[in-house]
Amino acid sequence: MKYEGAIFRPPSEAESLILQVSVGCSHNRCTFCPSYKEKRFRIKSFQEIKEDIDEAAQSGGDIERVFLADGDSLIIPQARLMEIMDYLKEKLPHLRRVGIYANAKGILKKTMEDLRELKAAGLGIIYLGVESGDQVVLDKVRKGTTYEKLVQAGKKVKEAGIKLSVTVLLGIGGRERSREHAIATGRILTEMDPDYVGALSVIIVPGTPLYEDTAEGRFALPTPFELIEELRIMIAHTDMHGLFFANHASNYLPIKVRMPKDKENTLQLIDEVLAKQDPALLRPEYFRAL
Repeated sequence: MKYEGAIFRPPSEAESLILQVSVGCSHNRCTFCPSYKEKRFRIKSFQEIKEDIDEAAQSGGDIERVFLADGDSLIIPQARLMEIMDYLKEKLPHLRRVGIYANAKGILKKTMEDLRELKAAGLGIIYLGVESGDQVVLDKVRKGTTYEKLVQAGKKVKEAGIKLSVTVLLGIGGRERSREHAIATGRILTEMDPDYVGALSVIIVPGTPLYEDTAEGRFALPTPFELIEELRIMIAHTDMHGLFFANHASNYLPIKVRMPKDKENTLQLIDEVLAKQDPALLRPEYFRAL
């Protein structure tokens, strides 16, 4: 496989074949994200992609899942995406699901017919980075979209019959807008009703604009227990039907919530941790990672 630069994938795609069909991120302006800063966005030629699929097919093994990288590959024009999907199906007879990262712009550029065509060809899940439901925060981190467009994009994915997995970021509003961010994010998750939510905690990475803001005092990251309080507020304001994960390596208090069934028990657990304020109950700092 011919990969260009570092490759990133969702945790749930750990067992998948990672097929790089685009390089970098078409937006690549988010202040917190270091992932694609060294890459100029481009869509790979079908010949490049075809060679990687051929290599995977010849390597043996029953490949059941494929993840299409890089950052927002759904932005690829429909004809090329279908070419890729059809060739995957032809060469990997055991393939059951294809996953892909997307942003709101990429989803909204697709017609409902496009999305349903991709679904029929094997696209089973779209990963959408929402980060926050607070428009003030979205603007500050240069997300390049709005609350309304994010909701529209999420609902469109679900209407097409494709699983929707959403990522949100604890701490991205800083201490200043922690509560507003948590409440608004709960509200946007309620409106979208995704199948999966992954709540990660912001880690300040050198070289990013957010790192500069932090160093110069324009941004203050919530403390570990303030992040847990933010998580509690977010869950309390979220009414959805799916899995809410906050068990990423970046999180201080790993939890997994089947919503709405486990919501009240989870809130009670968080309340107990907040009442004790015992650092021993949290994931050690040296275990945390992106």
